[in-house]
Amino acid sequence: MTPYCYRSVAAALLLLSHSISTSFAFKFTPTGQTVQLDGASYYIPPDVISTISISRPMRKALDSAGGLLPFTVVHAPSLEYGEQDFSHDIASYLSTDDVFSKGFLEAVYVQYSNGSGSRYPGFSAPKLSGNNSVNVVSTGFASNTSSIPVGPYFVTSTGTVHEAWKLFSDVQGAFLETTVANKDGTLSVLPANVEGQSLAIAVPSRLYFTKTDAKPLAGVRLGIKDIYDIAGLRTSNGNRAWYHFYPPANRTALSVQRLMDAGAIIVGKMKTSQFANGEVATADWVDYHEPFNPRGDGYQDTSSSSSGPGAGAAAYDWLDLTLGSDTGGSIRNPSQVQGLFGNRPSWGMVSLEGVMPMAPQLDTAGFLTRHPDIWVAASKVMYGDNVTLSHSYPSKIQTIGWPTTNSSEANGLLLSFLDKLTTHLNATTTSLNLTQQWMKQHPANVTSSLVDLMNLTYPILIGQQTTSVRDPFYADYSAANSGRLPFVNPVPLARWGWATSFPPSTIDDAITNKTTFGNWIEDNIFIANEKTCSDSLGIYVGNSGTTNYRNAYRSPPGIPTGFSTSRISIFSGVPDFVLPIGQASYKSNITQQIEYLPVSVDILAAKGCDGMIFGLVQDLIKAGIINATKAGYSGVTGEKILF
Repeated sequence: MTPYCYRSVAAALLLLSHSISTSFAFKFTPTGQTVQLDGASYYIPPDVISTISISRPMRKALDSAGGLLPFTVVHAPSLEYGEQDFSHDIASYLSTDDVFSKGFLEAVYVQYSNGSGSRYPGFSAPKLSGNNSVNVVSTGFASNTSSIPVGPYFVTSTGTVHEAWKLFSDVQGAFLETTVANKDGTLSVLPANVEGQSLAIAVPSRLYFTKTDAKPLAGVRLGIKDIYDIAGLRTSNGNRAWYHFYPPANRTALSVQRLMDAGAIIVGKMKTSQFANGEVATADWVDYHEPFNPRGDGYQDTSSSSSGPGAGAAAYDWLDLTLGSDTGGSIRNPSQVQGLFGNRPSWGMVSLEGVMPMAPQLDTAGFLTRHPDIWVAASKVMYGDNVTLSHSYPSKIQTIGWPTTNSSEANGLLLSFLDKLTTHLNATTTSLNLTQQWMKQHPANVTSSLVDLMNLTYPILIGQQTTSVRDPFYADYSAANSGRLPFVNPVPLARWGWATSFPPSTIDDAITNKTTFGNWIEDNIFIANEKTCSDSLGIYVGNSGTTNYRNAYRSPPGIPTGFSTSRISIFSGVPDFVLPIGQASYKSNITQQIEYLPVSVDILAAKGCDGMIFGLVQDLIKAGIINATKAGYSGVTGEKILF
């Protein structure tokens, strides 16, 4: 008999499984139950997904268990389905699904898809290799409309079947709120918790889902940066006052809705630095605590502003994909320092309706993940017709700030990657110094150096938050709170104050400078090509395993002026993709031992060539030049996170 602990909630779940016909003076909304099975916590949603006939043996087991029983559904394609088939199926469930466990073999429901009647010969109380016999076997016939997906479930004494969602603890503090879906398409806050001093996240069994052309993301577990509106949930934008002041959203952002429509399961909203500004742990994070970077000694900065999506994707193997945003590096930086695949897409690839704005001329939506295959599939869904995979590549690679000597472990990895990429593409490489190239080929009507021209462009454009976010927020909050203003973290407060000192005309100047630079890049650096989309690829170092400790004392926040390689894509609108290529060792001043941090590269191409880069990623994976990364201490080896 498999040990379990759920009898105390059985009666409550029985009540929830009945439709309530009596009219009451109060509103009663079932929210499900939490139980434990074999030491693991599970959330049982209130929704009934099917009803089965209860056999006498199952009735006896249910009575013994207090009216609630874990059980497993298997599909039998014919009456010849037997012990060997069953053992094979259970082994497959255990190896592919992190929700299923042997505890669900308390009872088995064999669902025949071929035949009819009430008796099904050839299957009873099978034995699994190394295990006791299954105690209860029930059988049933499944039609196209009544078939229950295989996997783990809970059944009540009335025969109602409920899904089993396993609960995990957000030990890295990556989530602001964890969620479950409602029947009307909205989401609600998950009414559950587990040990770990952190939020609980509920994930459904992977066995419930089958990917199709219509649902290419079926069962993909997705976390959403908390600047995207989701119907039924509050949005915080990283600010406590905002979260509590405004009501839950009544519409879901288009970009998120497309992912949901394709079958993705949203498991929660994830922390962002305040109003998506670049904040550093721990000094800048006041309203909420910055998530923990799982890599290395566990006390490196996660980077921002997609800090929650980055930390969660790097830490949790039960989380498949996260949605972030990139204005000035907010996807790329967390991806680089946590060994993830991430993309700042070509600007304008998807509508940002329902997403908090920072700078409309710069804002983009993209993903962070360990899984390049899911990355590609999700991008095809969210960007739609704006991305088409291709597999014809440029034969020219432009390196920007690339190492020339094998003087460190990271440099060795970077040089090796470049050599393999060059060989794979049969390409030539040239070194690109953008500021020198500008001096030689700058537009005839521009006399400024590239650095001077672009120096204030970024802070002025993100300063538009003063009118799009700050001013209406202050007005609403002040009117409702007797003239008081809400708290705002030091970084956005400093940036907004700086931007206010400039006249509105400077925004037009900044847009003009951005346009001038973008046209120059398009005409001289990354030129459109009919065959290969872009005439060249650009690559630069994303991260070389460098440290940035979160326990360091910091100076007051400054203004993000200047120009750097990472801003090429920001100002020109070209795609910028992060690829993890390995890890480099360092001696931690916390553990006093040798630890490892990610090494990554960024790839650039002409605007609109996102599909070509995705195709290249697929081919580099096939060639073994890059690999999917792992959750935990190391993106290369995985392993337990240090606390």
